[in-house]
Amino acid sequence: RVVVTGARGMLGREVVERFQAAGHHQVIACDHASLDVGDRDAVWQALTTAQPEIVMHCGAYTAVDACESDHDRAFRDNALAVRNVAQACADIGAHLVHVSTDYVFDGTKIEPYHEWDEPNPQSVYGASKLAGEREAVAALGARCTVARTSWVCGRYGNNMVKTVLRLLAAGDGPLRFVDDQRGCPTFADDMAAMLYRLAIERRGGVHHVTNQGPVSWYGFVRTVVQRVGADTGRVEPIRSTDLQPPRPAPRPANSVLDNAALRLSGIPLLAPWHGDALDRCLAAINAGA
Repeated sequence: RVVVTGARGMLGREVVERFQAAGHHQVIACDHASLDVGDRDAVWQALTTAQPEIVMHCGAYTAVDACESDHDRAFRDNALAVRNVAQACADIGAHLVHVSTDYVFDGTKIEPYHEWDEPNPQSVYGASKLAGEREAVAALGARCTVARTSWVCGRYGNNMVKTVLRLLAAGDGPLRFVDDQRGCPTFADDMAAMLYRLAIERRGGVHHVTNQGPVSWYGFVRTVVQRVGADTGRVEPIRSTDLQPPRPAPRPANSVLDNAALRLSGIPLLAPWHGDALDRCLAAINAGA
């Protein structure tokens, strides 16, 4: 029996579908309307009633810039909520998989960040997500999996691939994207498959989970534009400082996550983002359009 929080989100929906596709799990999908994870009593009642063996905590407040002006909501939804879920998991003996982010790092390292690098978040969002990681580990120890990811895209919700397709359809003007932020785009269906394995195998500890291949947002957008047969000349590089209006939350210049824990454990890494993974995402978005 599996409980999935944030079950209506881009990643949560893929996680629900991945467990359902396996054919031998009872999946209880909880969105924010059905379960406010910031409410301790509601979380305890829901999990003690369901008695899941696994809890996939995909729910979060991910509006990065809005977090800067709403500190309380960020920490309620990204830190206190994890405390509530983790403590309930401890009470019922469930394994928790908690999804976190590259924003826990400051982005100043030249090399990719591995799981044992020291976090140093520069935004309220990143600080609240790091606090959530610590709450999960404090309550559950080895019975908790923390899965950090970055630049998530997919067929559900709002994400960069959909943004690019919308801009292409809107007109012939330039598409300006920053060339001084690097990361690894990650597709939600691939991420869900790895989360499924980590959960089933009860692999505790911190894991970085991304599709492979570092790229800037500018490079990523050019690839998407090229893949759909549009004019890549429309895509222009800019610096983060040139964004108008400026973004309230600082972004890590280096968001590249080394999937070291997976690699050292002998677990095959997710495929490169620029191959079949991107094509599959584009096909799924077009099919649902």
